[in-house]
Amino acid sequence: MQLLSELMNKAKQRALSKFLPYAGELTPQEVFDFLQQDQNAVLVDVRSQAELDLVGRVPNATHIEWAFYPGMVANTDFPAQLQKQVSQDKTIIFMCRTGGRSHNAALVAQQLGYSQAYNMVEGFEGEANEAKQRTLINGWKHANLPWTN
Repeated sequence: MQLLSELMNKAKQRALSKFLPYAGELTPQEVFDFLQQDQNAVLVDVRSQAELDLVGRVPNATHIEWAFYPGMVANTDFPAQLQKQVSQDKTIIFMCRTGGRSHNAALVAQQLGYSQAYNMVEGFEGEANEAKQRTLINGWKHANLPWTN
């Protein structure tokens, strides 16, 4: 397990190299290690309820939909729901299927004043292979980290 200071350093370096305005990017394994060491950290899953029901979820993660299924209609209440559910003094790590929606959520959080907002790259399912199958290349499930149906 990597030390929290090392994880934060790596995440910050990734953010700087990509010119990201939020605190940083973490891999799924790094997120797991981070959550084990920082009781102030909150994992926010921004996937749709349908994704949670059909693909699985991370135990104890907070859930705020970025968009609604079907049609992936934007959740215009996302900022208000985030502010209601997670205080700004918390470290917040966003997760989605592959890292795109969670990147957008981290941008919004940073704009709302969350100084410790992170994006989990790779997401819950990870990249798709040539056959359009997920969980075989990277992601939370591929890393064999805790999840439930």
